[in-house]
Amino acid sequence: MPAAVLALTAGAFGIGTTEFLIMGLLLQVAADMQVSVSAAGLLISGYALGVFVGAPILTLATRRMPRKAVLLALMAIFTLGNAACALAPSYGLLMAARILTSLAHGTFFGVGSVVATSLVPEDKRASAIATMFIGLTVATLLGVPFGAWFGLMLGWRAAFWAVAAIGVVAFIVLAVLVPGHVGANDKPAPLREELAVLGRPQVLLGLAMTVFGFGGLFAVFTYVQPILTRLTGFSDAAVSPILLVFGAGLAIGNVAGGRLADKGLARALLVSLGGLAAVLVALTAVVSIKALAVVLLFILGIAAFATVAPLQLRVLEAAGVEGRTLASSLNIAAFNLGNALGAWAGGVTIDRGLGLGALPLVAAVITAIGLLLALWSLRLDRPIALAAQCPAE
Repeated sequence: MPAAVLALTAGAFGIGTTEFLIMGLLLQVAADMQVSVSAAGLLISGYALGVFVGAPILTLATRRMPRKAVLLALMAIFTLGNAACALAPSYGLLMAARILTSLAHGTFFGVGSVVATSLVPEDKRASAIATMFIGLTVATLLGVPFGAWFGLMLGWRAAFWAVAAIGVVAFIVLAVLVPGHVGANDKPAPLREELAVLGRPQVLLGLAMTVFGFGGLFAVFTYVQPILTRLTGFSDAAVSPILLVFGAGLAIGNVAGGRLADKGLARALLVSLGGLAAVLVALTAVVSIKALAVVLLFILGIAAFATVAPLQLRVLEAAGVEGRTLASSLNIAAFNLGNALGAWAGGVTIDRGLGLGALPLVAAVITAIGLLLALWSLRLDRPIALAAQCPAE
């Protein structure tokens, strides 16, 4: 992969780390800010909302800027936002700083996806996206234990200072390695045309695929600690090593999904989404058996992140050249909306008395909706393909 794509990976790692970091700091933040743990948990929801709202707004606001300049500006926002989190004297200002930080998230991955695909041959575009998302994979793997360790040893504010330092390093790497000419000859489509892309059925279906297809994972992942300790019977100390096993699966799935999509996007969508739903159903059956539960969590990691590159590339292709940056950013927002949907569905399942054991099956149903949407979307492609093969005489 070109060095510029690896630079995007560094930026993705920083942004992904700050998203997941707070999960390992909730108790420390709640105690220091004198709020409840549930209120501290809203710092996660606030970030997700910022991503969902900020992605289209910042993407449109920066549409005429050079793409390298956009990436650097977003990384500067990210760095300043984390510094503001570290300095926040109150809960309200901490929430505001988290939302400020989140604004960079969706647009960075959206613009980054477009830049990454422009730097490689057409048959390597999904792999380029997957390479950038390796940064997010590693952040998922390390963000929570990193935050928990810093919170215990040096305080939660030190963790945010550390992430701000990562932002400085990522800014320098992007400035040095991303060529200034990337997208220099691309003139943005008129705003009306770019917004019109959102009226395309295939773009909307692609976004819905992402929300449901990926959202099922978080109906389980959000509650993975109580699942492992209360259902499977592991000790609290065993949870972190098991999450490392899950994270290893994420890394493998991320690369595998990119390569599968390069060979055939339609097949990659169906295999990845169908595989994720099947693994979630299987987890329902073995969640009480320790060895099998660990194996299934590893496979779950592979299946979950194998969906990322195909889902992102599908929206890019459906949007076309004139709307790909906006659509790409919106799809990142859709991933975050899916995270919130899965967590909400899992909470409702528990509150209604169905218990932790029902979560994998609920997650499978959510992902199955994404699979059905993929089948519908691909079926809509057929008349277009047939028309191209049989032009009117």
